[in-house]
Order: sequence, then structure tokens, then C-alpha cells
Amino acid sequence: MTIDEVRTVCFVGAGTMGCANSLVAAVSGYDVILNDARDETLDAVAARHEGMAGFMVDRAYCSADDITAARARVSLIADLRQATSKADLVSESVFEALDLKREIHRQLDDVSPGTTILTTNTSSLLVSEIEDVVQRGDRFAALHSHLGSPLFDIVGGPRTTPKTIDILRRYVLSVGGVPLVLKKENPGYVFNAMNGPVLAMALRLVLHERASMQEVDRAWMSDRGAPFGPFGMMDLFGLDLILDSWRRPSADPSREVLRARVLPFLTRYVEKGKLGLKSGRGFYQYPDPEFQKPTFLGSEPNSPAVSGALLSALVCSAISLAANDVAEPDQIDLAWTAATGLEVGPFGILDQLVSDALLETLEQQVKAGLLSPEAARAAKTHLRA
Repeated sequence: MTIDEVRTVCFVGAGTMGCANSLVAAVSGYDVILNDARDETLDAVAARHEGMAGFMVDRAYCSADDITAARARVSLIADLRQATSKADLVSESVFEALDLKREIHRQLDDVSPGTTILTTNTSSLLVSEIEDVVQRGDRFAALHSHLGSPLFDIVGGPRTTPKTIDILRRYVLSVGGVPLVLKKENPGYVFNAMNGPVLAMALRLVLHERASMQEVDRAWMSDRGAPFGPFGMMDLFGLDLILDSWRRPSADPSREVLRARVLPFLTRYVEKGKLGLKSGRGFYQYPDPEFQKPTFLGSEPNSPAVSGALLSALVCSAISLAANDVAEPDQIDLAWTAATGLEVGPFGILDQLVSDALLETLEQQVKAGLLSPEAARAAKTHLRA
């Protein structure tokens, strides 16, 4: 069901995210324009859509007939002014470079109709780093999607109006998505701000030789009922993308220490072409990776220390998001469950666990150098509240 305020959506950047979101919008009944500065990228859209269509049908998001009708609603236009001439909503998904995104939005503000809402699908940059280049700050926001997940983050800038946020929220609902409106901008939004520390903890455990990759993944899969663990997750995302995220310096001293070890570790895989699922080899070999074999979970007993470290990373990051007023606990849980498909979010996990046992685990993680005292104190404060 389309919404009245949006009839035509233009997706700028016809890579993976632009193609995925454009097909979702078209299936939902919107007229769609895909724009890209490179002709070869536009030439590849049909093949990308074909691959994504199979996934959408397999997941029962839509039928094969829906896909056929949707693809007829998609137009490919290289000229930016022409592409946006009838757009009610623009979604930008160009390469994650601040200068490039600022220049694209400067152009979009110039060529798009005055009523058009402009959004960025950036995963790592902040709205405030981009929005000052547009005149229409009241109609500019982040609309961030998660590939393969119904979760959409919506974040307004300092000038974004409640009306714009409401239109975006209803647009997300109209495409079958789960809208998460953040109270304020935050690096990594909500899900990535929780998942990042979990992946970092997994790397820390392996690089500090406290566990093997298999032990880490086995613990996570057993505890959470997840189809894969942190290392399987990184294979899914792409080790080249994970490496790129670790190349960015951090203000956190403990992360900087870990970064010095993570970079050469991941670089060895990437330089050998072991990028994960998309290359057929990463931490695991595909198809039929080890963690999908029936014997994987029962081959060895889980380590309580590994389980505790991973859960502590998740819970502490969730508490930090709530404490910093980024989102309410129920919305933080919603972000986690919508993005992962798991039944319980971090605050739900806290409710399930025996508080005394978790407090003891937090103390153990601090002594082992796996968790900062500040993060442990934040978790204890929540537990005792």
C-alpha cells in the first residue's frame, strides 16, 4: 500500500543497496527511478534484481508475479536532473565517502523539485555531517536500510520537521519494513552500535587466544538460537567491508589497541581473496560451511567465559544506547530482533538472566581485560534498578 505523499521514488546509486531498496519499493507499488553516474552499473541492474528477486520470493515477501509487475515499474536514468524530476522521495546510496555524499546532496538539492524529500542511506556517517549542504533541511533525513532485514533507521537532522519524519515512517511501513525513529543521531544507529561490539568481542577473544573461531560461533549459536555466530556473520557481511570499517580510527583507546591487531589479521584474508560468502571462502568455506553441519553445535561443550563475554558486549552496548537517550529499551530490543530475526533483544536477555550470575560474569570480564570497568558499572546500575 503506497502512501499519498509518495508516488515516485528515486534511488541514487545503483549498487547492492540501491538495487535492493528499489525492488522493494517497486514491489510495494511505487514508481521507481534508478540513477547512477556509471553506465556499467546501470547495465548490471537487471542481473542484480534477478538475484534479489529469488531471495524475496523464497522469503515469502512477494510472489513471482509481483516481481514481474515491479520490474516494469523501474526505470533506469543516468541524468540526475531527469531522474529526480518527478521524485517525491530520493534515497541516496553512493559510496561511503563524506565529500562524495555532500556533493551528491548539494546537486540533489539543486535539481530536485522543491517538495522532494531527500534521504541518505549512509551506514557510517552522521546526518549532521551532510545536511548543511542542502537548503531544504526540513525535508532531509537519514533513511538507513539493513540488507536482508526489514529494519529501517530514521534519523532527522537539526532542521528536519516532524512531518518529514512521519512521512518516512509511513513509507517504511508501506514497504513492509520496521521503522525505528531514533531520538538523535548516533554512530552505527542502533543495531550496528550493538552488533559492532559483539563482533569486536569475538575478534578480541580469538586474537587474545582465549577461544577459537568455532568456539565463539558455537557459543553464540547455542545461547541465542542463531543460525550463525559472529565469524559466520562477518563472512556474510564481507571481510573486505569489515576490514574497511576497522581502518577508521576510534576515540576509544581500547578499540585502538585491538585495531592494531585486527587490521593485519583481516588483511591476510582479504589479500588472499577470502572475502566470505561472496567469494566462497572466508573464515569458513562455502557452500556448506562448517557451522551448518549437524555436528557443529554438539561437537564440544560451550565455554561460559566465551558466552559471558559476548553477552556482556551486547548488553552493555544496549544499556549505553538507552543511557545516552538514543532510543528507548523496547525500541532497542525491536532493532535487534528485526535485524537478526531472533526472538529476544538485549533488554529481554537481561530480564531472562539471573542478575547475580550476570554480575559475576561482568566482574570476570573486567578482570580478564575483556570489558571496561565503566561498561560493567553501567550494566550493574541497570540490573540493580
